[in-house]
Amino acid sequence: MNDRNETDLFKVRRGGVLLHSVSLPGAYGIGSFGEAAYRWIDRLVEGGASIWQLLPQGPTGYGDSPYQCYSAFAGNVLLIDTVKLAEAGWLHKNVADEDQGPAAQRVDYDRARAYKLPLLGEAYRIFLREASTEDRDDFARFCQEEMDWLEDYALFMALKERYGGKAWYEWPEALKRRHETALKEVKSELKERIGWHSFTQYLFDRQWRQLKEYAHDRGVRIVGDLPIYVAEDSSDVWSRPELFDLDENLRPRHVAGVPPDFFSATGQRWGNPLYNWQMMAADGYSWWMRRIEKSMQLYDGVRIDHFRGFEAYWAVPAEEETAINGRWIEGPGADFFKAVYRRFGKLPFIAEDLGIITPKVEKLRDDFNLPGMKILQFAFGSGADNPYLPHNYPPLCVAYTGTHDNDTTIGWYETLTNDQKAYVQAYLSRSDREPHWAFIREVWASVARLAVVPMQDILGLGSRARMNMPGSERNNWRWRMSRSQMEEAEMMKLKELGALYGRSIDGSTQE
Repeated sequence: MNDRNETDLFKVRRGGVLLHSVSLPGAYGIGSFGEAAYRWIDRLVEGGASIWQLLPQGPTGYGDSPYQCYSAFAGNVLLIDTVKLAEAGWLHKNVADEDQGPAAQRVDYDRARAYKLPLLGEAYRIFLREASTEDRDDFARFCQEEMDWLEDYALFMALKERYGGKAWYEWPEALKRRHETALKEVKSELKERIGWHSFTQYLFDRQWRQLKEYAHDRGVRIVGDLPIYVAEDSSDVWSRPELFDLDENLRPRHVAGVPPDFFSATGQRWGNPLYNWQMMAADGYSWWMRRIEKSMQLYDGVRIDHFRGFEAYWAVPAEEETAINGRWIEGPGADFFKAVYRRFGKLPFIAEDLGIITPKVEKLRDDFNLPGMKILQFAFGSGADNPYLPHNYPPLCVAYTGTHDNDTTIGWYETLTNDQKAYVQAYLSRSDREPHWAFIREVWASVARLAVVPMQDILGLGSRARMNMPGSERNNWRWRMSRSQMEEAEMMKLKELGALYGRSIDGSTQE
């Protein structure tokens, strides 16, 4: 497969910015697809960037991790912009368009739910009463096109409400096991709530596609994020339990994670159920094909989280409290990616190949011509042959200063010893003044076809702006960029680097 042409995303040198959508400026404690998101696209263009990379945008469950969502297909309705609903006539009240002061600095999921969900409820009631025939037909078309996942998801969420947020495996047995008579009965009883959940997914899809079109018109492409696993408490596991490694009580026999590593001495026990890959292979991985198709409708490319899990995955007995006593089990490997290739052709994927990577994982990545990830923060611990040092990069890779799982570059640099700082300064041929910009310059100058920087590094922020601490469940996923930060960010400095190193969206870099 490695003689195939590269996907459009990697035909030219590009620069991009990693920013979670919830981290945009917005009202009610969270970012949205409102005016600030459009301004954000403009700021990317002003910085010469042609890639906006996101974290997963699904409906978050426990801990509000975007990697533990209630659905692999649905969108997070808290991102819906209420101002646009008012402009469309689907809200009849004044709605704030942006948080101010300290509230603009952190995502407050509880506040967002408390304020936004009632507004979305009101919008649905007004839609049912006053929507035009064109809008009603558009909504009906969306429901028909997304039926294969939307019906189960809307019912799943309505049932979670009925049972006070309990996980599906704690519901009455007939609903837990999806007995036909019981499902028919609750569908009738919960018709209104099922309709509302479908409607909010329609709003998410409608607003997102409008924003994506705006980005495309300005030369910006969007890279999404595809978690390899789904949450146990999700509509995916409830609706298709046969696709997962579950026992007779529909609970996981083993759960996902990784062995002890740089981030944790006891490994990471993620808790996601593992797949029944044999069952998935039997029908040509149809669930995965639908999932990838949905992702490619929303994004121009996707980062495949935990790529190495397709070659072999760490299976932790469900009763274990840590990931230490797991074992490696062979994954679907090339068979899976051949099926994807047959269905979709070119693969606009980025392989998240961090962690314990073996020659087999590298072969799987390279056989399908997938770019891996290079993290500059990982580069300074083992001498000149360290694969994360830029002089060792292959052209087909994505170079990052850091990712959402890393500290910010400023935060990371401040933890180094004087000797370590001296090594970094020697390699970069720069002093420790503005180390974040020295890092950005280094990845922009590298041979990597795509270079990406977290927005926190452009802003020069410290550890308080870190997005996630792997292995920790507290205070993650909450950093947010204020309007003033967005406007004051040195995007022209980024554009100058893009012009210097051939990554600007201006001129010759366009297809």
